[in-house]
Amino acid sequence: GHVVSLIDISPYKFDKPGGAGCPEHTWVAPVPDIYRGKHRTGSGESEEELGLKYAKDVDDIIEKMGTQHGRKPAAFIAESLQSCGGQVIFPDNYLPEVYKSVRAAGGIVIADEVQVGFGRVGTHMWAFQTYDEGLVPDIVTMGKPMGNGHPIAAVFTTPEVAKSFGKTGIEYFNTYGGNPVSCAIGNAVLDVIEKEKLMENAIKVGAYLLEEFKKMATKYECIGDVRGRGLFVGIDLVKDRESREPASELAKTILTRLKYKHILIQLDGPSSNVIKLKPPMVFSLENAKHLVENVDLVLAEL
Repeated sequence: GHVVSLIDISPYKFDKPGGAGCPEHTWVAPVPDIYRGKHRTGSGESEEELGLKYAKDVDDIIEKMGTQHGRKPAAFIAESLQSCGGQVIFPDNYLPEVYKSVRAAGGIVIADEVQVGFGRVGTHMWAFQTYDEGLVPDIVTMGKPMGNGHPIAAVFTTPEVAKSFGKTGIEYFNTYGGNPVSCAIGNAVLDVIEKEKLMENAIKVGAYLLEEFKKMATKYECIGDVRGRGLFVGIDLVKDRESREPASELAKTILTRLKYKHILIQLDGPSSNVIKLKPPMVFSLENAKHLVENVDLVLAEL
């Protein structure tokens, strides 16, 4: 986001050069990254145990808010899959546990599906559903793929949240809100997702990418981890598998080499060492094979 209220809740903005730092009314929970986060695989603990540890971190923040600042959480917001954070897939029990704790403390929970929604994960329309079929946020934000390039976004809420918005007594008005052109485009996108079976395509092509890059990890030591769901895949590059030190320069080199082969990829994560694969939903098996072959060629040359 670009408005002050959104920058205030985004470490991606306020922690970057030029940012003002974390505001006093914002608390940042550790990213539940079980590969390189504070609680990680390799410690002998299961993914479920690691998920509970990360959820406990949120409990500790809520307690600190109360004991040290006399506050209660207003809301918890998180991407359902962490994209700019490095293509991070949370432990399955993390969001259900956090949602439970935040609601018990009086807050609401918000799922950010701007990058990961609209069937990208393949098995479900919304990424938060992949953790628990019964998981229902109070607010869901969505945009980007909603218009396939056209600027359109939406906010969905529970009836209770919608009613509280209306209780302010102030009329909500937006010049472009609900305009028929944007609505028609949004409907057309939904039609294409359904008619062209793009969710099924995400499952098939995503599974191929995961399988092939995991095979590649047995060939190249620089690939520390391969993770993803559907057409949301991350390849975590490392200098050393034991220390998991990010191989940021190598990632930049791969990005540049692929660009010369007319393949555009993106790097993400705090150290810009994770190859981010989030292609258009029409990305085919043939496209995926072309990508895999060229990444293999580039790595073989380095």
